[in-house]
Amino acid sequence: MSRKRILILANMNKPLVGEQIELLRPWFKRQAEIVAELAISETTPKPPPADLAIVFGGDGTLLWSARLVGRLGIPLIGVNMGKLGFLAEFSVDDLRKHLEDVLNGKIAPVERMMLQVCVKTCPKHSFCSLAANDVAVISGPPFRMIDLRVFQDELPIAQYLGDGVIIATPTGSTGYNMSAGGPILEPSLQAMAISPIAPHSLSLRPIVVAGGRKLRISAAKVNAGSAVIVDGQTSTGLCDGDVVEVRKADRGMLVVPNPARTFVETLADKLQWGQSPHHRNSQ
Repeated sequence: MSRKRILILANMNKPLVGEQIELLRPWFKRQAEIVAELAISETTPKPPPADLAIVFGGDGTLLWSARLVGRLGIPLIGVNMGKLGFLAEFSVDDLRKHLEDVLNGKIAPVERMMLQVCVKTCPKHSFCSLAANDVAVISGPPFRMIDLRVFQDELPIAQYLGDGVIIATPTGSTGYNMSAGGPILEPSLQAMAISPIAPHSLSLRPIVVAGGRKLRISAAKVNAGSAVIVDGQTSTGLCDGDVVEVRKADRGMLVVPNPARTFVETLADKLQWGQSPHHRNSQ
């Protein structure tokens, strides 16, 4: 049987990442063939084919990696060297414990929906990107209220007057979307959450729509600094009349889950979801 091929992706700006990879490299080589070690940045080249990508960093590093290998079908296993570790589910100890089972197929990756985001109508802002978490259209300087019209295919959904709108995947529902008051979605769903940012309306609330239909965000009136931001990491400007198209990507990202924890347990552990209030003892 041929040896499995692993790709190492790392945020070398994180403390101890380089040191940890150096320590683990001999062990990795006993487990599989290392096809490449790449530092994650805007200039990271297209990686070679691999059976598994081991991502060292935090949740942001995993999002970069998902966009980098999203079309290649390479499963990602996130090793948390950051703060939260919501998406990067494995500690170094977890990796040592479970990597053999991952390589042998005993722990299978799960597919999570990604988005294809494009600004096509304006030559100045021609832009396309995959999104693992979300796409946000935000007001920007001089921070006046903007006017966005959102359509599902050709059906109007709503007019969004305010600071902008967020379109989130189920994976991204616990990020910017949640902070803006949007719903939390179970990550295996094929759906999109549409959440307004500071809407100038008492009636405009977040909505969840089917993932298989295209969304179109028409910029009726925006600011000079308005922008389309993908996963909080890559962006483009926006002008009056621009149209942002958002649809389900042809291929989702493959993520190896930590068998020691469930999604609900992660919500409770990382975000204190569903926890009882803390009352002081009265005397």
